[in-house]
Amino acid sequence: MKKRVVIKVGSHVLSEHGALCDERMDALCGLIAELMGVYDVILVSSAAISAGQSKIDLKRDSVVHKQILAAVGQPHLMATYEKKMSVYGKKTAQLLLNAADFDSKHRSTHAKNLVFGLLELGILPIINENDATATAEIVYGDNDRLSADAALCFDADMLVMLSDIDGYYDSNPSENKNAKIRPVVNTLSEAEIASAGGAGSEHGTGGIATKLMAASMLLAEGKKMFLASGFDLSAVRSFLLDGKQNGGTIFEN
Repeated sequence: MKKRVVIKVGSHVLSEHGALCDERMDALCGLIAELMGVYDVILVSSAAISAGQSKIDLKRDSVVHKQILAAVGQPHLMATYEKKMSVYGKKTAQLLLNAADFDSKHRSTHAKNLVFGLLELGILPIINENDATATAEIVYGDNDRLSADAALCFDADMLVMLSDIDGYYDSNPSENKNAKIRPVVNTLSEAEIASAGGAGSEHGTGGIATKLMAASMLLAEGKKMFLASGFDLSAVRSFLLDGKQNGGTIFEN
């Protein structure tokens, strides 16, 4: 029986200059195709807003504008994934979810049945926040919380978070040139999470704090999370396919 992983990729990784980054999406889809030979893979993908901004000139200066951009961009994002995964003979499916879908036993059961059915057929489920009806992920978290909920709901062995942050450091690397990545983290206190800072980049709302909150959720349930760079996929490829940690941070009990 295959192990199951949820891979979450952030907006900053997938976008560049207000549009989807073709090169990084190519690399991501190539990796996912490799992983699908070994794992059941579920993808949680941000970047609908960035995809929308490549289609219409609208500032991200209100929740409604962000919803419009997401509504325009989500089909473009999915079409891009479909095209790139088809190169490897893989099919994709879209799921737009929000927190209420995981909080409701009835709705989460339907989501589980769908996701497990897709995995049995070798189809890649691609999850994003349903931004038209739920605004929390637009304002907070950049799908970090959503990916942790997905990992728990769909009984994944691990959440793999691909980010512009290549690991969890012992101090802020932008302020301390001697900061070092912590390769293994077993516990996270509320105070440590609270002191971790705010949003990540102009393209995303998730910073290291939301990633630590996701890791804490998983640690509480005996699950693992691996945080690594989405710009250079060598660390995550080595970790998942070769069993070697050459970078990144593994959060595990």
